[in-house]
Amino acid sequence: MRVENIVASASLGVEVPLEKIVSKMEGMEYEPEQFPGLVYRMTDPKAAALIFGSGKIVCTGARSLDDVKEVFRKVVLIVKKSGAKVPKEYKFQVENIVSSAKLESKLNLDDIAFNLENSEYEPEQFPGLVYRMTEPKVAFLLFGSGKIVITGARSVKDVNTAVEKVSRKLKAIGAFKKETPESIEEDRKKEAKIASKKAAKEAAAAAAGKK
Repeated sequence: MRVENIVASASLGVEVPLEKIVSKMEGMEYEPEQFPGLVYRMTDPKAAALIFGSGKIVCTGARSLDDVKEVFRKVVLIVKKSGAKVPKEYKFQVENIVSSAKLESKLNLDDIAFNLENSEYEPEQFPGLVYRMTEPKVAFLLFGSGKIVITGARSVKDVNTAVEKVSRKLKAIGAFKKETPESIEEDRKKEAKIASKKAAKEAAAAAAGKK
């Protein structure tokens, strides 16, 4: 399992002088007529912080909780230097963890869509199957290759628990595919059919646009 992105937020409870900060710091983006927050892109750790005048801070792009903590530490230091009276203690909250994993074999998405509740699969629109788990409350994107993407988790523990649970469910319904020459050929034909339908839709849309 690999963490791709952690989104977290914190509130300092004080007003932050964004114009003063952007005038003294390089690497800041602030265009209030387009977006009310100041964007601070960091290279170490590689992440971005959104800083709002209300004192709210949002961290995005981090890949570990240590990186999240470092992002907030750097932002708080910048806010302090602007003259704002930042409280000595503040807490951040993880809003969303996006992660990915590769299961042990390919998946039969048609079988999963038929046997797994709370799943959505429309291959002509999107190649992955969407499965919503209630406990922990996360959403999965399942792909025929065996790759999965997990969103909505609030902790790494929830991610691991969710992956274990979905793996058990998939095994129980026999969703893991055994590679045979016949199954490979079947997958090839299915992909070609989906691609053909998609191309036909795009051609029809393009033709309609020219009228």
